[in-house]
Amino acid sequence: MAAERLRDLSQPIDVSLLDATVAAFYGTGSKEERAHADQILRDLQNNPDMWLQVVHILQQTKSLNTKFFALQVLEGVIKYRWNALPVEQRDGMKNYISEVIVQLSSNEASFRAERLYVNKLNIILVQILKHDWPARWRSFIPDLVAAAKTSETICENCMAILKLLSEEVFDFSRGEMTQQKIKELKQSLNSEFELIHELCLYVLSASQRTELVRATLSTLHAFLSWIPLGYIFESTLLETLLKFFPVPSYRNLTLQCLTEVAALNFGDYYDVQYVKMYNIFMVQLQTILPPTTNIPEAYAHGTNEEQAFIQNLALFFTSFYKFHIRVLENAQENISALLMGLEYLVNISYVDDTEVFKVCLDYWNSLVLELFDTHHNMDNPAVTANMMGLQVPLLSGMADGLGAQLLQRRQIYAGTMSKLRMLMICRMAKPEEVLIVEDENGNIVRETMKDNDVLVQYKIMRETLIYLSHLDHEDTEKQMLKKLSKQLSGEDWTWNNLNTLCWAIGSISGSMMEDQENRFLVMVIRDLLNLCEITKGKDNKAVIASNIMYVVGQYPRFLRAHWKFLKTVVNKLFEFMHETHPGVQDMACDTFLKIVQKCKRKFVTVQVGENEPFVSELLSALATTVADLEPHQIHTFYESVGHMIQAEPDPHKRDEYLQRLMELPNQKWGEIIGQARQSVDFLKDQDVIRTVLNILQTNTSVASSLGTYFLTQISLIFLDMLNVYRMYSELISNSIAEGGPFASKTSYVKLLRSVKRETLKLIETFLDKAEDQPQIGKQFVPPMMDPVLGDYARNLPDARESEVLSLFATIINKYKGAMIEDVPRIFEAVFQCTLEMITKNFEDYPEHRLKFFSLLRAIATHCFPALIRLSSQQLKLVMDSIIWAFRHTERNIAETGLNLLLEMLKNFQASEFCNQFYRTYFLTIEQEIFAVLTDTFHKPGFKLHVLVLQHLFCLVESGLLSEPLWDAAAVPYQYPNNGMFVREYTIKLLSTSFPNMTAAEVAQFVNGLFESRNDLSTFKNHIRDFLVQSKEFSAQDNKDLYAEEAAVQRERERQRMLSIPGLIAPNEIQDEMLDS
Repeated sequence: MAAERLRDLSQPIDVSLLDATVAAFYGTGSKEERAHADQILRDLQNNPDMWLQVVHILQQTKSLNTKFFALQVLEGVIKYRWNALPVEQRDGMKNYISEVIVQLSSNEASFRAERLYVNKLNIILVQILKHDWPARWRSFIPDLVAAAKTSETICENCMAILKLLSEEVFDFSRGEMTQQKIKELKQSLNSEFELIHELCLYVLSASQRTELVRATLSTLHAFLSWIPLGYIFESTLLETLLKFFPVPSYRNLTLQCLTEVAALNFGDYYDVQYVKMYNIFMVQLQTILPPTTNIPEAYAHGTNEEQAFIQNLALFFTSFYKFHIRVLENAQENISALLMGLEYLVNISYVDDTEVFKVCLDYWNSLVLELFDTHHNMDNPAVTANMMGLQVPLLSGMADGLGAQLLQRRQIYAGTMSKLRMLMICRMAKPEEVLIVEDENGNIVRETMKDNDVLVQYKIMRETLIYLSHLDHEDTEKQMLKKLSKQLSGEDWTWNNLNTLCWAIGSISGSMMEDQENRFLVMVIRDLLNLCEITKGKDNKAVIASNIMYVVGQYPRFLRAHWKFLKTVVNKLFEFMHETHPGVQDMACDTFLKIVQKCKRKFVTVQVGENEPFVSELLSALATTVADLEPHQIHTFYESVGHMIQAEPDPHKRDEYLQRLMELPNQKWGEIIGQARQSVDFLKDQDVIRTVLNILQTNTSVASSLGTYFLTQISLIFLDMLNVYRMYSELISNSIAEGGPFASKTSYVKLLRSVKRETLKLIETFLDKAEDQPQIGKQFVPPMMDPVLGDYARNLPDARESEVLSLFATIINKYKGAMIEDVPRIFEAVFQCTLEMITKNFEDYPEHRLKFFSLLRAIATHCFPALIRLSSQQLKLVMDSIIWAFRHTERNIAETGLNLLLEMLKNFQASEFCNQFYRTYFLTIEQEIFAVLTDTFHKPGFKLHVLVLQHLFCLVESGLLSEPLWDAAAVPYQYPNNGMFVREYTIKLLSTSFPNMTAAEVAQFVNGLFESRNDLSTFKNHIRDFLVQSKEFSAQDNKDLYAEEAAVQRERERQRMLSIPGLIAPNEIQDEMLDS
């Protein structure tokens, strides 16, 4: 093929042939042609001499793609080899690029036609600058400014170059250049900025050319965040910008520049200028966008430019207020302009655009928090009382000074706060508990996917509304009730209006005083129930139902105090359980569970005017209540009733209730087992298997809420259940033996395995929730040894249930040392065969992996003596598997492995086998931990890696190891002690792993480790520094190395939230609901 000739770079390249090859690569020819062209172009790109042909290609070719190819080659050279090139080659290339740029941008026609090419050349020029400026190209900025003054098009392109330079240095430099180089470039830009500043002002004052003015504004926008402040406030720049603001074609760019200025925050030195700028701006804004404009509507029908203007306006106001609102509120004459601006911002907040709303919401959240905090933290009793919604007459001495200022400040914003409450109520985001949504066709359906953005937005809005509610409870309540009455009267009724209102009502739970909350809720629930009665239409009813359920689920304190309401609400939920509309039944069952967990005692006591407890009444009508529910909903229902029964103090009544609750499933179970005794084949029918699965799931649900009291029920079915388990297990093995590996994927085998899993889950749930009574363990563990453990060992790998491992981990965690005798048996059954499954690679059997290491950890923690009895072969297997675990990139497996390793290290240190164990494993563990610590794939395990290393270094210096860790035969001389040996070993280990670090650096690091071994935080920081220094971690995201500190910060934030009533929703606080 002719194209092969291109590979010979000894003479000037054949440009027309290159054009043809590039065209073939981008062309529509055959796949082979494209592949061949691709190969040739790649080879050319990788040829170190190819860049010498670049100028020749750029001069000859007419094809834009070929030009781009040549520039790509050049870019590679500039990035990686520029400083190694001879001076004359570098200068030649610089001059050539500069000349082409000037030549193309010197007249309008070529500048417009070759725009893409010029842009690419600009990028190349800036890449060269990053190497050569300022040291090797001192005159660059003066040259550029001089060229700019020769023609308007050149000037426009110079602006583009300056903008690129600013972005490269200030925005994208991290990880690209060394800190030193970035600092040097910033200083150069700052010191030479005067010329650029003059040029910009000159253009803005003299040019009539729209494109040039736009390019200049765009460049200024990139510069404003870092230039010395004097250039902004002590020159005519601000006035010039404000002059351009009313001009439609510059409006958006100017607004972006003003926003950059508004976001600068350097103390109060330029306050006067800020106030002046704000006032002029507000006057101009009123002519551009009159205050009476309906902004959301204008936005909906606006052009792209107009929509961008509203977005930019939101950014301007929020930036300005964030840093300078105090300046405006301190002087009486500025307050009306401030309030007008806030009014604009409130109106913009109604715009139907997520990004615009996010910008506004973030600012509202910070403003409301600030207003709330100043009140909340006042030690002044009257103000604090006022905060809590108690109207105390103001104490005489308090009204002067600070208190007066605060009240005055609160009064300034009272009107805005009231409008904000309305905004939050009208635009409240959907909380997680609500399962019923409107789809894009306007139908009411069950939600299928959680939308995380909406949940984040709900969290911020909820917090904002709670602060607003604390600032004025009366107003909050008044606005909510007024809006609700409009729903009832029909003048404001839409699905969305009712939804956002009810979500807002639910979200402020806990922020009012109890008596006020009671008064408020009585009205709300009464109105909602009425609304449900008077509204027709299935969809409408579904929306109202979902809102009633959401609101009542949020106020457990109210329901506990009002039995009549609680009973009405629960009966209403039972009514909704027959409503077949998608999502309504699910939500009814979830809400029922939530309410019962918080009010369970109310259902087992006989209430005034009733003959029997509610639970008894419920059990009598159980069959009809659950008649229309799906199996998974019935399980939630049964779990809820389990909570009620658990609250019954009298054991006889408890057992009677449990028996009545389990009557239906037990009857069915009895029938199935009876039939099976006649003929075992009955159990092989798919429908029967499904019924068995369903019965077991129902039992698991009740066990999870009843705990120990489930004993009588599980004893009834336990032995039959194990027989079914054994039989199904044999069926599975036979199917796989006959049908080969694919049989394990058939629906029949999957169904049988579900029954086995559910059996294990039921036993595990019961033993986990039951109180620690040894006789329960003695009753249930021995009968399981063969059907469960023996079965695991006998099965094929694909038919082994990982739940067996978690069940025995639960048993050992529960019965601790009592299980020591059984550990060898457990080991024998699961250890070797599971290891074979999980050590072939890191991917297969993910469930077995995690559960296997959890089981090992349980044994190491509670039955350590059993591990000491293992043979050295078996112990080696255990240690290998632990190392295998923490090498895992799967975070939870690696963490389980590291925790297990720490247990083993501590336990062996305290045992008589200390020397023997560490002599065998000390160096291996150290080496393996350093390997995962420094490979950048295991950052989340950092905290535990550090703890293991700390343990090893403390141990070796403590003198507990009386025997040498080194192999006496292999070393030429003896070390004075283990400490010296480990130092030397570690230095050697790290020097070979990090050839880029000097011997001195490594030795300093290792000595530092020994010195700081007793102080964990110094030790940890020392290791962090080493990792960053080792270059492996330098340009990465290293937040996982600071995970612990972040967790402490989160806990502090949680404590702060707990101190403000309502910030953590009442149903999320784990309290023992003391409902007397």
